[in-house]
Amino acid sequence: MANRHLSRSVAMQSLYEWDFKEKKPDQLKEIVDRVIEEFAPGLEEVDFIWQIVDGVIKNLSKLDKIIEKSAPEWPINQITIVDRNVLRIGLFELLFGNRDEVPPKVAINEAIELAKTFGGESSGKFINGVLGTVYREIGEPGKNE
Repeated sequence: MANRHLSRSVAMQSLYEWDFKEKKPDQLKEIVDRVIEEFAPGLEEVDFIWQIVDGVIKNLSKLDKIIEKSAPEWPINQITIVDRNVLRIGLFELLFGNRDEVPPKVAINEAIELAKTFGGESSGKFINGVLGTVYREIGEPGKNE
């Protein structure tokens, strides 16, 4: 598994647990450190994990508003915890990430893969639909590259 994909998996699992435990800020570092140790032992570069986790936490309310706007029939609390956090990661990378490092289509594809790995039967399609909608609304950055 490529390091960045593994890093996204660790970030998603950490955010999932944090979200499940009612988003207690004081538990986040402990959760991320434990998930790294358990699922990515020997991963030397953990900056990308923290970039995603910190970025999602810092932009949480913005990301959730975008999710609710892009999937109006799904209130944020009715979206499964996995799908909700995969969307947050995908949107963070799509809207706030460094496009030179992670082009928009890579951010979307990675989120779809996370959804297929960790989510339910229709998670991949749901993630693709929401992120595709956002991607089109922001004018398909990088389309002509």
